[in-house]
Amino acid sequence: MDSAQAALTTPSTAQGNAMTLRAKWTLGGIIAGGSAAALLGAGSSALALYFARRVLTPARVRAADQEILAVIREGRDLQVILAATPETTHHGVYSLFFDAGAGHARIGKILSYSPAERTVLREVEAVYSGNLESAGRGWWGGATYQHPSDVGLASEDVAIEVEGGTAPGWLIPGDPGAETWAIMVHGRGATRQECLRGARVAHELGLPNLLVSYRNDGLAPAAFDGRYGLGSTEWRDIDAAIAFALARGAREVVLFGWSMGGAICLQTADLSEYRHVIRAMVLDAPVIDWVNVLAHHAELNRIPSAVGRYGQLMMGHKVGRRLTGLAAPVDLKSMDWVSRAVELRTPTLIIHSVDDEYVPYQPSALLAEKNPEMVTFEPFEGARHAKEWNADPVRWEGLVRAWLQQQLAPRRNPGQPEPGQPEPVQPEPV
Repeated sequence: MDSAQAALTTPSTAQGNAMTLRAKWTLGGIIAGGSAAALLGAGSSALALYFARRVLTPARVRAADQEILAVIREGRDLQVILAATPETTHHGVYSLFFDAGAGHARIGKILSYSPAERTVLREVEAVYSGNLESAGRGWWGGATYQHPSDVGLASEDVAIEVEGGTAPGWLIPGDPGAETWAIMVHGRGATRQECLRGARVAHELGLPNLLVSYRNDGLAPAAFDGRYGLGSTEWRDIDAAIAFALARGAREVVLFGWSMGGAICLQTADLSEYRHVIRAMVLDAPVIDWVNVLAHHAELNRIPSAVGRYGQLMMGHKVGRRLTGLAAPVDLKSMDWVSRAVELRTPTLIIHSVDDEYVPYQPSALLAEKNPEMVTFEPFEGARHAKEWNADPVRWEGLVRAWLQQQLAPRRNPGQPEPGQPEPVQPEPV
């Protein structure tokens, strides 16, 4: 389904309106303390609420779901034996966090793989913190680097004024006098470390690079309600980052966004008072349509589709926010960029793997199909969610570099010839 409206209606408009009305009455009955069993049943309504809260509430503890079987030391080199999973058996370079996140290692190429034993042996490229040799469990990720220095880049710690205080950021300098900056926005449940994968290509293009934090990510001040807005509130922190860049000499910015960070970038380009200075956007595995993503996750978790839809209604209804804990409803329809495709007027590159298990790629492809003037779609394979760079950094950086060079080329005035073409002959004065 391509839009919030489609997710809440049946094929018949009349039936759809009735369904929506029934949903509202049911939700009102639940909140008022009446019997929810009239339509959903107490168990279903509780499941819908649980689903909504899981989506909106930042996780305080990350599940250590990756088993670390052994670490082998050969001189100064380390290798790690891991339980084979769909993630650990993918080629590329990844991160392994352990010791409740205090430990962080960069994991490289596959050295051997035993399907029978369900184990994989991989190279350990670096251990940034913690003792990997004593770790038993951890979690796999795409945040390959810990600090800009790990990419070989100098940086400055900066503080950006946002609602509720200051949000820390890394500023990687670009060419002297550069007037176009890159601002990088991480995804849900991640931190600015995730964005370091894009820092090198931005630096090579001469762009000062601002890697930001935003509300509820554990670094920036938490939102008043402690809930994600799925982009509908977080964009204000990116608005503040643009203001920071402009105050430091920027005249234009390029937004980079991963996963929910892509949804945040789209909201920024739509709502920010500085939207006219956003020259381009590079979005990796972005959330283009939250209704599509939420329906996908309801299916993955074997939640009945009707229950999933009621969970969405709770998020977007002014009464439902009392249950979800939201300070204001989340307008999922306004963040459906497939339906709003023609309204997107910022040149955008979307990179998205067709096997993304978390954010389906189809809305990304549809957005490009509906707005080819503004949107370029580059599919990957075998990268899973938001790990396109990890699976093939050479291709990822090559695509971004070539596309941005085209977008950042000096704009020609009307009538100005193409590069390499002769100047037009001016008529002799009469």
